[in-house]
Amino acid sequence: MDNFPHILVVDDDSRLRELLRQYLQDNDFSVSVAADATEARRLLDGIEFDLIILDVMMPGDDGFTLTQTIREKSAIPILMLTARVEVEDRIQGLEKGVDDYLSKPFEPRELLLRLSNILKRVGVTHQNKNSGLIIFGDCVFDASAGVLKKRQETIHLTSVEENLLRILLNSKGEPVSREALLRESRMDGNERTIDVQVNRLRQKIETVPKWPRYLRTVRGRGYLLQTDRS
Repeated sequence: MDNFPHILVVDDDSRLRELLRQYLQDNDFSVSVAADATEARRLLDGIEFDLIILDVMMPGDDGFTLTQTIREKSAIPILMLTARVEVEDRIQGLEKGVDDYLSKPFEPRELLLRLSNILKRVGVTHQNKNSGLIIFGDCVFDASAGVLKKRQETIHLTSVEENLLRILLNSKGEPVSREALLRESRMDGNERTIDVQVNRLRQKIETVPKWPRYLRTVRGRGYLLQTDRS
């Protein structure tokens, strides 16, 4: 499985957050999102990111304040998004440690170029990043430790559930049949047993288990786990 640079997008505009998430994932980045500085700090406490895309104007602490607190303990690159055009605002951001600016509205291709340039400067590439973390939605699975976290809370996995996660992850986004899941997990039972275990796993990782976004059923082929790195 490829190891893609992991980007944290911090913006209170939910529509823009999701557009950026989808666009960056389509261009070989792993992406986590936060709606404000509080949520961003919580994610930064538990996950190692390669770069932050940060909005200036947010409720609570603004982008300048968040940048200042990040710089007290981290040199992670920060690309600031802003609708402000005043030179003083840009200078303020640079003084606090912002690496680059991009004005709203922006051309998505320019965003990719700026991200690539920043990551090259700090030596991060798709080839040398090896965090061992698998991202899907609000969940982060540490494949080396077998630990699943959802919004920074550790989620208890049974040995069966952990095995199923690993099998699905190893399929690299391809569906795995119920028969294969039963065989590879060495689970007692039948294909119905797999359905029950998958439903239990969905309760732990999906926001709306009835309408799964990540652990999906592929009719006639089995199950697949859609990650932010698949």
